Amino acid sequence: MGQRIAIFGGSFDPVHHGHLLLAQDALTKLRLDLLVFVPAGVNPHKMQTAPQASGKARLEMLQLATREEARFLVDPLELERDGPSFTVDTVETFRHRWPEAELFLLLGEDNLPKLHTWHRFESLQNLVTFVTFGRNTSDQSNPATKLGPHLDRRVDISSTEIRLRIAQGLPIRYLLPEPVRLLIYSHVLYQSSDQRKAGNPLWPSRPE
Repeated sequence: MGQRIAIFGGSFDPVHHGHLLLAQDALTKLRLDLLVFVPAGVNPHKMQTAPQASGKARLEMLQLATREEARFLVDPLELERDGPSFTVDTVETFRHRWPEAELFLLLGEDNLPKLHTWHRFESLQNLVTFVTFGRNTSDQSNPATKLGPHLDRRVDISSTEIRLRIAQGLPIRYLLPEPVRLLIYSHVLYQSSDQRKAGNPLWPSRPE
């Protein structure tokens, strides 16, 4: 019997405990042998909203966040790919790498309305089992519950909220793993150049 492997793509800008709890639930509920985090490169669906942190920084944050779980793997293949990065291309790469594996693709509910417009969608759905996640898990009429397995989103944390708190000089402890928080401070991530030049009195001189 082949391995059971899930692909979890996203900007991870930055990665936080919500991502990690979802991944942990996927390991258990899907009986996974491996879960692969894939930080997005050039997302063709979000061309106007590129990640704020560099690909290198997002990759390093993911590696720090996942290093204690042997079944977590971080793969930079989309960051290393030139031009727009389509999910089907990523999945095909993994299919060639693990030809006998059963592949799952973790998919946020917000992607569902336009999922059929994704590049080579029919090929994609023949390669993977979609696993949806989101906040509206109690609504059995939600189309996400009919697409495939569904994971509850256990913690309401967003990368957007974390970036906003950083820009406002508010604490982010407990929202993400401590090594990730320390990297954000040491690299002065998610502050504008004007903020860095002017100095933010709310920004701690050392991690609080």
